[in-house]
Order: sequence, then structure tokens, then C-alpha cells
Amino acid sequence: MLRALTAAARRGGVTLQTRAAMITMLSMMEPRESFPIEEVKSEDEIRLDEPPLYRVLLLNDDYTTMDFVVAVLQRVFHKSEGEATRIMLNVHQQGAGLCGLYPFEIAETKVDAVETLARENGFPLKCTMERD
Repeated sequence: MLRALTAAARRGGVTLQTRAAMITMLSMMEPRESFPIEEVKSEDEIRLDEPPLYRVLLLNDDYTTMDFVVAVLQRVFHKSEGEATRIMLNVHQQGAGLCGLYPFEIAETKVDAVETLARENGFPLKCTMERD
């Protein structure tokens, strides 16, 4: 019935009594909530989890030169010459060296960059990643 009255009101064919009836009916209706109200959480209540980190390791081989390993560490991992040399010596003496800790996607990109550079330069240098 309310829809019919509303449609008639839009067309302009509503008498004064009909308008009064519409107003009375509308005032008796309970307001509807179109969207539920949600509580807003404060910054203290919001918990963000840090992504898991992955270790990126260079593995020793008998063919890749020490100079190339240092260059890779400087270029891909942005290590200083001294830090790159220290990591290279770990790779040479202990069989593997830690290049850094990164989220999964970054670690994966670094591993790919190292292996691509090695392949382009004719070296069998391998790089791996493992969850920390």
C-alpha cells in the first residue's frame, strides 16, 4: 500500500487526505538500518604478523672465482667490499655463506638473480633459500 501511495505522490495525483495518511504511516514505521555499525579498532588492537623470513645462502663450488662471488654479493645483496669478502671466505671455508634474511618473494628474487648472473658468466655458482 505504501508503494502505491508513493507512486501516486510522484505522479502528482494525491489528495491532501492521502498525503496526510502517507505522513502518518511513515511516522509510525521504524527506521531501518541499511548497514550494520561496526566497532572501529584502535591501533593497539590491530595485530599485524610479520612475514616469515628466509635465509639466502651461497654454496661453494670448485669453479667459481672468489672475485666473482664478491662481485655478486656487492651487486645483488648490496654488501660492502669487506662484508662481501668475509661472506665469500665463509662460503670457501665452510661450504656455505649467509647472504641475508628476506621475506619469501625477495629471497626468491635474489636467488634467481645470483643464478642468472652466474650462468651468464659461465660459473656454476648455486644459491639457495631456507626458512629461518
